[in-house]
Amino acid sequence: MRIVDLASRPDLLGPALKLGDVGGEFIYRGFSGKMITPERFLRHWARYFLIALDDDGVPIARALSVPLTYPAEDRRELPEHGWDEAIQWAAQDLMDGRAPDTLCALEVVVAPKMRGTGLSTPMLKALKARAAETGLKRLIVSVRPIGKEDEPDVPMEEYAVRRREDGLFADRWLRTHERLGARMIKVCPFAVTISGSIADWQRWTGVKLADGDNVIPGGIAPVHANVERDCGVYVEANVWMVHPF
Repeated sequence: MRIVDLASRPDLLGPALKLGDVGGEFIYRGFSGKMITPERFLRHWARYFLIALDDDGVPIARALSVPLTYPAEDRRELPEHGWDEAIQWAAQDLMDGRAPDTLCALEVVVAPKMRGTGLSTPMLKALKARAAETGLKRLIVSVRPIGKEDEPDVPMEEYAVRRREDGLFADRWLRTHERLGARMIKVCPFAVTISGSIADWQRWTGVKLADGDNVIPGGIAPVHANVERDCGVYVEANVWMVHPF
């Protein structure tokens, strides 16, 4: 296996995107998700779009991240809006010409046939290496715990602190970060917020929403729907973790 970036291999953009999504298509339907288009990554953040290739040169994993400034006078704490606000910070810094000092990982996606092989660990290591190579001081991650999909109704504050008998986090994705030296900072309760009509949600997830809370494929929280007002709102919490160098 070798890891390349989009800057050196722009021809791999399409194949890398075909590896799948984090959770599901709906994750990218919020305002922040719409900001991180493939074209913008190619234009602005290609060095931070990493792609793992197998021995035949076929993409088997991707890791996306954006550089930003943190901490700063106007950013003393990691945001309550997690993933959403981190993307906005990166866009603001780009527009303002502010030099970044931190890398924020947005997603790690592994090819279905390679899941469960531990490939996410070298992808995270590669992100840390890229941050160091480009003069950044830390890697921050609004972590979306994988196992939370099985318990969408459990509060993140309760789920995230569960530990195994050996003392490590019970959730395997939180545990992967912890084993690489990351420490949990806090839960960000509004990490991803997405709203849409009842028809939108059915198109995104295949689920026709009913009044109240609805469990959706790939969701780690329910969608709250009001059929009369033709609206469904999804708000998921994540966990901020920091990988210091």
